[in-house]
Order: sequence, then structure tokens, then C-alpha cells
Amino acid sequence: MSLDESQFHEIADTFLDELFDHLDEQIGDRADVDMEDGILNVELDAGGTYIINKHAPNKQIWLASPKSGASHYEYKDERWIGTRDGADLQNRLAEELNVTLS
Repeated sequence: MSLDESQFHEIADTFLDELFDHLDEQIGDRADVDMEDGILNVELDAGGTYIINKHAPNKQIWLASPKSGASHYEYKDERWIGTRDGADLQNRLAEELNVTLS
């Protein structure tokens, strides 16, 4: 499914908003979870920061992870899929942050 710009923004914004809510609820006691200007920051009390944001020119969501590094995700089959490794963004975050995202 090729997204036009408005579809991309709607889907990406919804994803980031829901991700923020899930992370704040599940790990808010061990991390500072913050969303500002569409950029989701998760600063772990134990050290390390995740930055998750949309990149409109490429219609992607970008992740900077202290565990897996930088990666880019495109929307395919109603999921955000890694452009290099085919990983599902929700699964990667759930595993790295030890949370449930479904």
C-alpha cells in the first residue's frame, strides 16, 4: 500500500500517540516517556534513550535505539516494517523494552 502524504501523517501520528500511551502506562515508573512535536523520547532510568519519530519526506518512522542502533520503518500490511532487516517495529520495541504492544 503506497500512502499519500495525508495518509502517512494520519497513520504515523496515530501509531506514535498510541505507542506513547502504552509506554507511559507500562514503563513510566522506570523511564521518562515524553512526546513533543511528534517526537517520542523514552529515557530509561537505567540509562539509554530511545527516539522515535516520523520522517515525512520518506514516509517512514525512524528509531534510534541504544540496543539496536538506528533503523527506518515503512508502513506495509498495516505494520511498520524495517527497511533493512524486515523487523516489525512494535515487536522490536516490545522485546527491547520488555513491554506488551498489541
